[in-house]
Amino acid sequence: MTIASPADPRRPNTSLWFAATLAALVAWVVVYRQLVPVSDWVVAQLPLQPGSAVADAVRFFIYDTPKVLMLLTLVVFAMGVVRSYFSPERTRALLAGRREGVGNVAAAGLGIVTPFCSCSAVPLFIGFVSAGVPLGVTFSFLIAAPMINEVALGLLFALVGWQVALAYLGFGLAVAIVSGWVIGRLHLEGWLEPWVLAVRAGAVDLPEDAMSPVDRIRAGIEAVRDIVGRVWVWIVAGIAVGALIHGYAPADLLAAIMGREAWWSVPAAVLLGIPMYSNAAGIIPVVEALIGKGAAIGTVLAFMMAVIALSLPEMIILRKVLTVRLIAIFVGVVGLGILAVGFLFNALFA
Repeated sequence: MTIASPADPRRPNTSLWFAATLAALVAWVVVYRQLVPVSDWVVAQLPLQPGSAVADAVRFFIYDTPKVLMLLTLVVFAMGVVRSYFSPERTRALLAGRREGVGNVAAAGLGIVTPFCSCSAVPLFIGFVSAGVPLGVTFSFLIAAPMINEVALGLLFALVGWQVALAYLGFGLAVAIVSGWVIGRLHLEGWLEPWVLAVRAGAVDLPEDAMSPVDRIRAGIEAVRDIVGRVWVWIVAGIAVGALIHGYAPADLLAAIMGREAWWSVPAAVLLGIPMYSNAAGIIPVVEALIGKGAAIGTVLAFMMAVIALSLPEMIILRKVLTVRLIAIFVGVVGLGILAVGFLFNALFA
């Protein structure tokens, strides 16, 4: 492809493209900030009893669907632009010789400052994977982002004390870093879905030095068309499952199981938490109530980790990107880490 001369009427107007991109970003921010009041207003117009299970489920779906799709679109666009600067050869050169584990620590640290639930972290995960970031590093972020953030730590500090909050931070980081490192060492990139492998391996059409700013913006738009176009159905399906769970979770059953300190309560809590879906702010009041009823703290926190790091809706969304085998490895490795944290908490805070 040859860049047209300035006199060529076909030459794209760079200023116009930048202005349109900036306007689109401003519109994105404005719309995103209105999602909560708009979802509240829509639910208020429906013939639903306020505070009922169905009202909670409908509000959850109306709010989370555009939120996650908007996050995915923004992240994929940004990663598409960034990726235009790096050919596969340059990416491999940048990653060569890096110390094992440094990327996992950095990704887990980034997760602490991103207060996302698991499904909201998936857009970033997809963007990282499609841009060629090492698989184990992306998993460290995917685990840490929902599980260890300032919301979770602040609420834990306020409700159950700084000792528990600090221990949760340490153990949560350990789970994210070690799980991502283990998955990375297994070299399971071949277990990504074929279309993701094709995106990771594909080079840009132009040498990176020959691409104009408009070409890079177009690369971001094309990435959105390709990736968001492939996964949006799975995202909506996952959020629909999450909405049903959000509205109809059996709280009494949870309290009955986790109120016992038998050895099997920790794995039972993890298995019970995986099919559920919530963010840290939503699940910590449940944690406080369960602890107040005499549940073992390690059992309750293992349940919390499973809900926000291994939710069923998250697995449904990830299925478009990961094979079933890779999802099983992810759940198995993280699940073992959460079990270890549950038993350790029970021993430390007996």
